[in-house]
Amino acid sequence: MAVEHETTNLRVLMFPYLAYGHFTPFLELAKKLSDRGFFIDFCSTPINLNFIKKKIPHKYSCSIQLVEFHLQDLTELPPHYHTTNGFPLHLQSTLYKALMMEKPQFYQILKDQKPDVLVLDIMQPWAVRVASSLNIPAIRYCNAGAATCCYFGHLQLKPGVEFPFTALYLKDYEKEIERHIELEVVEEGERIMLLNSSRAIDAKYIDYLSEIGQSNILPTGVVIQDLEDAGDIEETELIKWIGKKEEHSTVYVSFASECVLTKEEMEEVAYGLELSNVHFIWVVRGRIVEGWAPQARILKHASIGAFVTHCGWNSTLESIEFGVPIIALPMNFCSDQPMNARSVVENGIAVEIARDGNGKLHRGYIAETIKEVISDEKIGEDLRRKVNSLGENIRLLREEQMDEVAEVIKQLCEKKNQSKNA
Repeated sequence: MAVEHETTNLRVLMFPYLAYGHFTPFLELAKKLSDRGFFIDFCSTPINLNFIKKKIPHKYSCSIQLVEFHLQDLTELPPHYHTTNGFPLHLQSTLYKALMMEKPQFYQILKDQKPDVLVLDIMQPWAVRVASSLNIPAIRYCNAGAATCCYFGHLQLKPGVEFPFTALYLKDYEKEIERHIELEVVEEGERIMLLNSSRAIDAKYIDYLSEIGQSNILPTGVVIQDLEDAGDIEETELIKWIGKKEEHSTVYVSFASECVLTKEEMEEVAYGLELSNVHFIWVVRGRIVEGWAPQARILKHASIGAFVTHCGWNSTLESIEFGVPIIALPMNFCSDQPMNARSVVENGIAVEIARDGNGKLHRGYIAETIKEVISDEKIGEDLRRKVNSLGENIRLLREEQMDEVAEVIKQLCEKKNQSKNA
């Protein structure tokens, strides 16, 4: 039953990074805060807003407004690159620079919209200083699990001190990331960070992160895209095909739109799937399933027995939400994927596909792991039991944790308004 919340008349401006994987948690957080009486300004580039506006249900048309943020049309950064969807990796630093060049524009947006608080992506720390110059409280929102933040936060804040959680580690071929990860410490802003997670998943990592960062780390209770907002609900050929398969007999394989496999990796995954001798759906550009596939609907289907995933955080959370065991195959070592994989293995809801000492994939390892989860009744059942239990615990805590987030934001806004009127 829906809970009625009073209108606060408080305005929150949300400023996610320009990646599709960041929009979903920001937009779902916007909906949850809107349900609790907040008005939301959602700020991004026009190309991203065109995508986002299709995801906003009619009931939020008055409480969630879109605000355009424009990047300069640089020669190497035309308008269709004002998003990370299909974005060339070698232009990543150019995109960061283009964003930072727009500080004056963002200052004007904040001045015009007059939000009571700014909720920004941790990948855009420069926006904190802009908000501080206008005495607007700024709260960071992290689209990653506490385990990842905890591991790399420890590396930076406690150098030379042994990390206390042995379940989280990087393999030799993944350690290059340690040289690239550098968390920008911004003194301005509130000592508050929102995290798209739940204490049901990683309470000890949330507590440790709060301790070493001397910040209030608030899990939002896991926000994922609502099924009713996930697109066309008609029974496609794909859904009809799954419906003919036995319960838990089919593997869903997807490495997300921004994860690019090499030709060699594609071949090893393809042969591994073939050798496993199980039914599978593989979402990949130009092969098997072309373009978009309704991931949430597929994962919820009773025929799906496992999800072979790169362990991006959004995909990981969806798998947990729908009670699907995870077959972890991190593809981008310079990201949160390896740590997410170790975290879900620690939770007993996943197995990770082995690689050789150089980090290369082998079809035999892939096939063996898939068969283990789908065909070994004991292993598959144990994983399903644990992932269903974890999902249930997340749902039990979700509203309570979101209420706490809303209350902290409300108190922060009221404190700011009181000091302004003093």
